[in-house]
Amino acid sequence: MLLSSCKKGLQVGLKTTWTLGKVIFPVTLLVYILQFTPVLPWVIDLISPIMGVFGLSGEAAIPLVLGNTLNLYAGIGAILSIDLTVKEVFILAVMLSFSHNLFIETGVALKVGVKLWVILLVRLGLASVSAILINLLWKGGGSIAQYGLLPAKESTPDTWGAIVFEGLQKASLGILQLALIVIPLMVIMQILKDKKWLDVFSRWMAPVTRGLGMKENTSMTLVAGLTIGLAYGAGIMIQAVKEDGVSRKDATLAFIFLVACHAVVEDTLIFVPLGIPILPLLLIRLCTAVALTIVVATIWKRAEWNKRKEPTYGHSS
Repeated sequence: MLLSSCKKGLQVGLKTTWTLGKVIFPVTLLVYILQFTPVLPWVIDLISPIMGVFGLSGEAAIPLVLGNTLNLYAGIGAILSIDLTVKEVFILAVMLSFSHNLFIETGVALKVGVKLWVILLVRLGLASVSAILINLLWKGGGSIAQYGLLPAKESTPDTWGAIVFEGLQKASLGILQLALIVIPLMVIMQILKDKKWLDVFSRWMAPVTRGLGMKENTSMTLVAGLTIGLAYGAGIMIQAVKEDGVSRKDATLAFIFLVACHAVVEDTLIFVPLGIPILPLLLIRLCTAVALTIVVATIWKRAEWNKRKEPTYGHSS
């Protein structure tokens, strides 16, 4: 049974690496080469004043756009190709952890019954506010970031052959690090699924869901999102909402929590190659998710209570 789970997890991991690699490799290579053409500098000059609000240089807009329109791996691929400070990389990591893969993950939310404006407001709002706060509060992180297996940049390549070679090197090392994280993760997740430990974890999560203002039947939705993510866990989440009879209110609260903090293992570990402290990143996501969900649940509960009281006042008058 264990061997079968490992084999299946390995296959899924390799397939996932291949699928994501087809995005991250060309993006890394293309973005790196564009740095030596007039195209990228023109785009940077155009949008750099906007990025300054978040404490980022104009170049940082590239991973931000790619991460939101494509996926987190495309954003990281772009980061690997740009010289950024530790502070900038951390701000980008926080922003992308809140807001990435918008098209697919927003589609998942819509299928579960969550309103479009709620998801976009929460994700883009959290990304923007968190970046502004980190920029204002953190005065350090001014040194150039070192990206995991990627060696420190010694000199700027001066020929197109050297430029392409260095771009291919960056892209290849990015894929290698991706595989070293994704494949073991998929094996572990497959074992957890086959041994039904995700179901056990779901039962453990019941008190947490109550504390967040949701009913216990929302726990499987939270487990799927926390462990696998919104995109990978879409099928499990939609099925859990349908079979467990989760209300639209609880589904909305669950997604508000999950858009701030989902795929906590994977979405945290994949930032390791960027050389930033990942524990603060995880704590920011988790604390924000808990606080935001409790606040929204409290406001929603009070609104429902006031609405129930209205007919009584109207009748007595």
